[in-house]
Amino acid sequence: MSEHVDAVIARVRSVYGRWRRDTTVAQMRADWDALFNATGDASFEPVQAGGVPSAWIAAPGVRSDQAIVYFHGGGFQVGSLHSHRELMARLSAAAGVRVLGVAYRLAPEHRHPAPLQDALAVLQWLRGQGFAAKDIALAGDSAGGGLALGTMLALYGRGDALPAAAFLMSAWTDLAATGESYETRAAADPIHQRPMIQAMARNFLGPDADPRDPLASPLYASDAQLAALPPLLLQVGDRETVLSDSEAFARRVRAAGGQAESQAWPGMIHVFQQFPGELPEAREALLAGGRFLASHLGRAPSGEPST
Repeated sequence: MSEHVDAVIARVRSVYGRWRRDTTVAQMRADWDALFNATGDASFEPVQAGGVPSAWIAAPGVRSDQAIVYFHGGGFQVGSLHSHRELMARLSAAAGVRVLGVAYRLAPEHRHPAPLQDALAVLQWLRGQGFAAKDIALAGDSAGGGLALGTMLALYGRGDALPAAAFLMSAWTDLAATGESYETRAAADPIHQRPMIQAMARNFLGPDADPRDPLASPLYASDAQLAALPPLLLQVGDRETVLSDSEAFARRVRAAGGQAESQAWPGMIHVFQQFPGELPEAREALLAGGRFLASHLGRAPSGEPST
């Protein structure tokens, strides 16, 4: 396992290591996308979802009457439908339904709450296409995991029906970066340290936003808001400095009376699920996430009989 993870770390560092103060955002985004290869036989159908560029990703034979809405990670600054295409395709296969990937607006051009506005527009569009809330699930990684949670909190605040469930990978729930894992995992995390996380948060929030705003940092939601959330599965690598973002959030949800399971995967790094070709743990985790969502969408995962 260590050799495979080390190879992934080397790939990621080869990208971060090229970035300097004068590296443009456009170059960073292109470099990040180049890390990932879209493979497999899942279809990719671009669509404007409520004015937001998106795409339907469907593994062969999956159903189209339910949907997983996916928000990619990348610190709200990089990441795209391309960088997460394979992850979304594997999630579609595991859950047995289509995935709607969302290319929400990114910072620094578009700061908070632009991504949240895009997410809400996509869900409104999806409801307009005839999808009931019970037939929609959310998923996301890192910043996209936090965005999925913020979106559900916003829906609750508006009195709208919430999706059936959410699957979150290395979710960024605390833009104030207060978690104890920034200290306890500092030596183990090969990529993300507190100063980097704080810089990304400032870039996304701008000078006037509050890093403890629950719509940006769901960890700071009220007990009533947390209790209203649907069942959640949070996966995180045990080597991550943002480990506390998942574990503390899950504890708060449970304490408020909601359902949230947090799984810390031994030896794994930030969003290890994005490397299914190299890491068997990534494949296993995505399969578990797909099964979780399928169970809460009221149907068996792909390849399993309905009960």
